[in-house]
Amino acid sequence: MTRYFEDFQVGDTFDLGRTSATQEEIIAFARQFDPQPFHTDPERAKESFFGGLVASGWHTISLFMRLLVDRLINETISLGSPGVDEVRWIRPVHPDEVLHGRFTILDSKVSQSKANLGIIRSRGELLNSSGEVVMSLLGTHFIGRR
Repeated sequence: MTRYFEDFQVGDTFDLGRTSATQEEIIAFARQFDPQPFHTDPERAKESFFGGLVASGWHTISLFMRLLVDRLINETISLGSPGVDEVRWIRPVHPDEVLHGRFTILDSKVSQSKANLGIIRSRGELLNSSGEVVMSLLGTHFIGRR
């Protein structure tokens, strides 16, 4: 099903499914993009604030983005995004921790300058198996109109 701007209503919430990252994936991502010891070295991570290895926040956002693309964006007339706001890493993400993605429409409006474009504001979240939010962000999305 192809989704257009008109198919999204304020308050709509989408289940994006589940994801996780292994210790090896966490270390590989961090070595390339965020090489801090609590992301790259299980032994040194034990001495950190976290008490063990945790995923980089940027890895966590990447996991969310993959769920969002696979479950929603690839079925939507997505025309890009000007950015995200208020990224929050609320709880650490540990190896093999199962995360659940959630996407909620907060606001929508038709572009004043481009009649074929709708603008949606959203809240994206990853939750752990206890239902606690581990990461949240606010996004703005350009969506094609019918």
